[in-house]
Amino acid sequence: MNYIISGKNIEVTEGLKEAVYDKLGRLEKFFAEDADVQITFSVEKERQKIEVTIPMKGHIIRAEQSSEDMYVSIDMVVEVIERQVTRYKKKIVDKEQNAGFIQSDFFNTDDIEDDEEVEIIKSKRFAVKPMYPEDACVQMELLGHNFFVFRNAETDEVNVVYKRKGNTYGLIEPEF
Repeated sequence: MNYIISGKNIEVTEGLKEAVYDKLGRLEKFFAEDADVQITFSVEKERQKIEVTIPMKGHIIRAEQSSEDMYVSIDMVVEVIERQVTRYKKKIVDKEQNAGFIQSDFFNTDDIEDDEEVEIIKSKRFAVKPMYPEDACVQMELLGHNFFVFRNAETDEVNVVYKRKGNTYGLIEPEF
């Protein structure tokens, strides 16, 4: 795996790099040799935070964890990523959508229970009316939701606004 390590408000020491190589090295068995792993360390007040993103074709494995100790945060984020990969490994291998990024010979899909299948229990239909992203944020707040789907009045594309940590908002736009 190719590690891309950066820091925000923190100097990335050799000790932190070694801890990342050691702990995340356990995950190399899940991914091909050319998989990129983006790691960002940051310090916010008293919290030591690590974000790990592993982009793959049609899928992103991402986790972030924070604690009072960066090494504890590293351990926690590795556990989260392991759970994500384990949960999705059967689907990824079955669909062969990430065959170039996942080593399928590692997986034994017989040990995965079928009760982890996604089941949609409710479906909704609604009119997607044109509005500006700022108006969509206001509408989302009025409804008390964490996200809101709308047609962008400027681009005429379907977009999504969502709440982020720190009382901020995000906008998802399609890419063609």
